[in-house]
Amino acid sequence: MQNHYNLVHREDEAEVIPECRQLGLAYLPFFPLASGLLTGKYTRGEAPPEGTRLQRWGDRAAGFLTDRNFDIADALSAWAADRGHSLVDLAFAWLKARDVVASVIAGATTAEQVRTNAAAGTWNLTPGEVAEVDALAPAAPVTT
Repeated sequence: MQNHYNLVHREDEAEVIPECRQLGLAYLPFFPLASGLLTGKYTRGEAPPEGTRLQRWGDRAAGFLTDRNFDIADALSAWAADRGHSLVDLAFAWLKARDVVASVIAGATTAEQVRTNAAAGTWNLTPGEVAEVDALAPAAPVTT
């Protein structure tokens, strides 16, 4: 199964991921960085920067750049920083900690992004850390 799944978009946890688990199917999440929200690319209350994915989405981006999503990103960024990591590191580590996630599909437009994404894959969260992150980023449908 390949679907949109990340720390702010967790709708699949209700039915899709349990079904994958039951059937023994691998899950491949895309948009692991929430179209850049989990990189710090976007600023609360400001239009998306020119040339970004969410800028190209136009009015549809407003449903994604919500206070709820920024609150989650801010809380997660602080949590990761307290542990010597970036929010990008956390986004990948959290997905890797999911038992049905076989790999993570991460887009990159620069060589630096490729290096950052590859390095992010080295952090392994403990079950306790996953629970802490889940509490900071509760599963709730996100309008996109």
